Amino acid sequence: MTLKIEKADRIARVTLDRPPVNALTLQLYGEIADLFESTREWHDVNCIVLGAAGTRAFCAGLDLNEFLAATVEEDPKRAAIIRRCFSAIRHAAVPVIAAVNGPALGAGCVIASLCDMRIASETATFGLPEINVGRCGGGAHIGRLIPQGMLRRMFFTGQPITAAEAYRVGLVEEVVPAAELGATVDHLAKVIAQKAPLGLRLGKQALNEVEFMPVEDGYAREQQYSTRLMATEDAREATRAVVEKRKPVFVGR
Repeated sequence: MTLKIEKADRIARVTLDRPPVNALTLQLYGEIADLFESTREWHDVNCIVLGAAGTRAFCAGLDLNEFLAATVEEDPKRAAIIRRCFSAIRHAAVPVIAAVNGPALGAGCVIASLCDMRIASETATFGLPEINVGRCGGGAHIGRLIPQGMLRRMFFTGQPITAAEAYRVGLVEEVVPAAELGATVDHLAKVIAQKAPLGLRLGKQALNEVEFMPVEDGYAREQQYSTRLMATEDAREATRAVVEKRKPVFVGR
């Protein structure tokens, strides 16, 4: 299997496992889309960690051998599958943390950007090398996170940036030594996993929806989500737990 999943303690760990560099075929794009679309039914999961097997790469982007065999006539169908994959990650039902252990290039960089948070190893790099292989990169997605000047530099040169530079420009939230990546990601996932299930799900929907709205319109929409959350048992339990200085017990209602 090129995509592995383990669930425990309300955390799902999804692992790309296609040696040597986790390059993406159309089949793998489809498998990723299927998996992340199914998160709507993962009522036992509050957080997802997306990582990669091996140490050579997080994801080196599209499989060039498959790309060489593709035709222009087939490309719209390919593009639709890829868009579906990317959309499924961004709209996963619960927060997603990318654990970037090595190079995240092309579509691999885009996949990391679509997660809610990114923690990178010091050995990670990020790049949009599509111009080197006759394609355009994922500028629409990466541009959500970094300044246009840096985006265009990555896009037009095809040169990767280091994890430290990715942190400086806002592409990742934290950079840690390679040996500490797993523990750092696990700690963050466990903190998130303890939160109210409906709060996480409605909050994720709200943040995705208001991201590109005018500020006042976006806040009004966010308040509507807050009102929906207020009507749940878990919201009342959260408030009581704070007042009573105890750990909340959530039931998902």
